[in-house]
Amino acid sequence: MNPVPELVSPSLRAPAPAPVDKLRAAPPFGGRRYNAWNDHIKRRYGGRVQKVSVAAGFTCPNRDGTRGSGGCTFCNNAGFTPGYLDRRDPIAEQIDAGLRFLDRRYPGTARFIAYFQTYSNTYGEFSRLRASYEAALAHPRISGLAIGTRPDCLPDAVLDYLAELAREHIVELEIGVESCDDRVLEHINRGHDHACSEDAIRRAAARDLPVTAHLILGLPGETRAGMLAAAARLSALPLQALKLHQLQLVRGTAMARDWQRDPATVPLFDEQEYIALLADFVERLSPDILLQRLGSEVPPALKLAPHWNIRLSELAPRLTAELARRDGWQGRLYVGDAQAAWPSSARIAAAQATPERTALSSVAG
Repeated sequence: MNPVPELVSPSLRAPAPAPVDKLRAAPPFGGRRYNAWNDHIKRRYGGRVQKVSVAAGFTCPNRDGTRGSGGCTFCNNAGFTPGYLDRRDPIAEQIDAGLRFLDRRYPGTARFIAYFQTYSNTYGEFSRLRASYEAALAHPRISGLAIGTRPDCLPDAVLDYLAELAREHIVELEIGVESCDDRVLEHINRGHDHACSEDAIRRAAARDLPVTAHLILGLPGETRAGMLAAAARLSALPLQALKLHQLQLVRGTAMARDWQRDPATVPLFDEQEYIALLADFVERLSPDILLQRLGSEVPPALKLAPHWNIRLSELAPRLTAELARRDGWQGRLYVGDAQAAWPSSARIAAAQATPERTALSSVAG
């Protein structure tokens, strides 16, 4: 990707520094310098809470003709489906297969929740949705659900039902926002606008369902100013957590074919550009929003581009290093609440002492 232009939007320039307690020797969030989801989970549960991917055979309204066909131009669900998952198996058997794999990879995990990830997992007949969720919850080692979906697939009846489940189980609602720019959403054949995302997030939060939003940085048509403005727009919503992903081109997608015909139509970040943008974004994000993911990793056989020299596990320390280099932290340039840009030690302690809630937004995946 070409070097990004300097930010010029006055609304995104750094506000006047808020008064800072001079006795504080370190930025908020400790050595990480951002509000990490994993740290939150360990405080709440005393250990890791891990997702077990399951597939219930749902689809999307921009695939079946309801809102379009072909799906999102970036999407090939095989790119984020774990190798242990055989969607032909009943849900209980899918969970068993996942647990065998995850028990070896993450010994000592505190809890497991079933992750309905592929396609839109609130899109279908209500009776089928309920049967799928309850089949997962019936497994003796499953403590709750993580449900990935689109904002246009969340009728009130489904939200009411999820709120009922959340009274007794962990429930994560993960909503694919992808971009805050309507022109970009149209270009990628998303089938909804950003107002739809805002509405779904607010309706879910009104039912005390904590929400994790999913955002892709670097979609075709996005500008640096627009991506940084998304930090402010998302900060204004009642979100508990955020997943950030860099754009990757997955074989078999319309976007990958566009890039193969003309790479200039789909500019891509290299790792240094992405980490710099990530730090810029995080500095403008509300410090109250937990960061669950900083990037994604597609299986090599399916990834067309970009090819980085770092692994996904290196993104977190690289982000911390970049924030430290510029003496930054999450929320440093957040304009919504000047005091929130540098949380007091009392505020952080109060957040850490919050009683455990069963309706949990998301887990470390």
